[in-house]
Amino acid sequence: MNPKPLPLFRSRPERGGSSELGDHPDRVLARKLQREIDVRFTTVACTVQTPEGLVHAVPGDAIITGTAGERWRVSRVHFADKYRPVPPTAMGEEGRYLSLPNEVLAVPMDEPFEVLLADGRSRLRGRSGDWLVDYGDGSLGVVSQAIFASTYEIL
Repeated sequence: MNPKPLPLFRSRPERGGSSELGDHPDRVLARKLQREIDVRFTTVACTVQTPEGLVHAVPGDAIITGTAGERWRVSRVHFADKYRPVPPTAMGEEGRYLSLPNEVLAVPMDEPFEVLLADGRSRLRGRSGDWLVDYGDGSLGVVSQAIFASTYEIL
């Protein structure tokens, strides 16, 4: 007997929010808190092991280490909309960056789920209690309860 497949949410390459989250009855509007993080930019194709799964990165993508030591990838296309360098770091250089207070839609999930990233290869797995986050730029993410509570404020 095959186990029931997990609900799958798909990121898109084009900008805009997901209608699945926008219409979800449990959605909330949240804002990312400004936090300093460490950033390096990969010069080669690689993978990043995140708490939610293995993510593929291409040259120019940002590899971020958060305040709790968690790591994730942000595509070069979306990076400048989400982070600003902390002097003396210049934009595009490895160093310290500040997350911008961008608004997102988020849904607390009551069952395990998966997110397919826009690259079509990277798949994140969320657990019951994790948040499904729509960044408004076509990308979706999985954020644990603890990380969500410390890095977002519900509006």
